[in-house]
Amino acid sequence: MPYISTQDKHLTVLNLFTTDRPEKQDQLIQEMRKIVDTAAFDGWISSTVHAGQDSPGTANFIQWRSGEDLEKRYAGEEFKHRTLPVFQDITTSIRLLQSEIVHTQRHPSQGEATEVSPDRDDHTVIEIFKVSQSNQDELIAELGEGQSWLLDVPGYRSHSVFKGLRARFLDGPFAVVYSQWASKEQYDAHRNQATAQQSETRQKSEARINALKTESDWNSYRVIHSRAAGA
Repeated sequence: MPYISTQDKHLTVLNLFTTDRPEKQDQLIQEMRKIVDTAAFDGWISSTVHAGQDSPGTANFIQWRSGEDLEKRYAGEEFKHRTLPVFQDITTSIRLLQSEIVHTQRHPSQGEATEVSPDRDDHTVIEIFKVSQSNQDELIAELGEGQSWLLDVPGYRSHSVFKGLRARFLDGPFAVVYSQWASKEQYDAHRNQATAQQSETRQKSEARINALKTESDWNSYRVIHSRAAGA
């Protein structure tokens, strides 16, 4: 199963899809599984499919050897004339995000590595932040090192910050936070906590994030399928 680590030199890609009905999410998952289960692309390392929970959609966490390998995939006739049109027909939005892992943090109970696996029971949350070029590094620092207080939040397992490198169907600089929680209930309790009940550290951190970002959105997921090259 893939791991999220700042030590890896892989290109990390998040392909995010939204749709408007649960049955279309099922179609998306079927199409994604077909691709993952037959993948043999040069430079492809692994793919892990996520099913949307709060809103219909999917996410695919993909590791590539390099951006050049990924661009060869995008330039192929199959991707341009079969894969992309199929997904465009099912989805309401597509974002193909290339990034590098710049920060990881785990609760001590989670060991020494952040694993992404259908064998785990994580409630996974992926949040996308758009930001100006001049504020990207500061936002990433606040999303990463600035979130050490999360270690004391009930249900928190891990979070990782990805710095956006380039994207298809998303304009401008961005950052991604990929977090793992013990349950939806505990995550929702954290997200919906009234400001007056939040710690001063959290209030200051979130105020700074809100000042730096230009917009953001999120969804929660369950990891349902994974495959690596050579498996």
